[in-house]
Amino acid sequence: MSAQKIAGSVALVTGANRGIGKAITEALLAAGATKVYAAARNISGLAKLKQQYGARVELLTVDVTNSDQVAAAAAAAGDVTLLINNAGVVSAPLNASIADAGHFEAGRQEMEVNYFGVLRLVQAFAPVLARNGGGAIGNVGSVVGLSNFPMFASYSVSKAAARSLTQALRVQLAEQGTQVFGIYPGPVDTDMAAELPLEKATAASVAAAILAGIEKGTLEIYPDPFAEQFGQQFEASPAGVERHIAGMAVPQAA
Repeated sequence: MSAQKIAGSVALVTGANRGIGKAITEALLAAGATKVYAAARNISGLAKLKQQYGARVELLTVDVTNSDQVAAAAAAAGDVTLLINNAGVVSAPLNASIADAGHFEAGRQEMEVNYFGVLRLVQAFAPVLARNGGGAIGNVGSVVGLSNFPMFASYSVSKAAARSLTQALRVQLAEQGTQVFGIYPGPVDTDMAAELPLEKATAASVAAAILAGIEKGTLEIYPDPFAEQFGQQFEASPAGVERHIAGMAVPQAA
């Protein structure tokens, strides 16, 4: 497949109003994307970005759990060549027991956003990408989707499902010329990870690494030092990584 160039592309980013999604949106614009559809449940936080970039930014209200809103986005954004599925949620508290009654509903919400949300977007936009020459999809997962981190048990499950979907899409969409990238960051300094007392990469550095990986055609992208090391360890010995995680003590916030 040919390289996926960021300059000149038309991208849609879900969860674009904060964290990694906002950083990716800003990085796409800085790298010369012709247009970015910034999609989020609440687009009010994107007003300054729209003011700065004008017609190069289109704001779309999209809840990835809402099929009607996803379909409307696909109808409005018929020129998309790059889809970044970034929207995600952590619903269960850190270190919550999988046996807790509340974990069922938390896990359901995580699956609805982190897995089914990706599936909805792909089903809506795969035909759009095909009409526009194939393009690319980047699914923002997490290292916890490679091997389950019990302190994020149900979240890990949802990200593992998204990773498996990414692998299937890579095969099934190849015929239409669509490249599918799996993106697996480690801890990132965002609102979602605010309570996690670990060293974190900046959202801007992660966004830059994601775009660099897409341009290079790196199908499995580990966009920060933690993720890169973890990915190497996982690829060398999945069972060894599982044993290592099982022995990890999660530092508690002061």
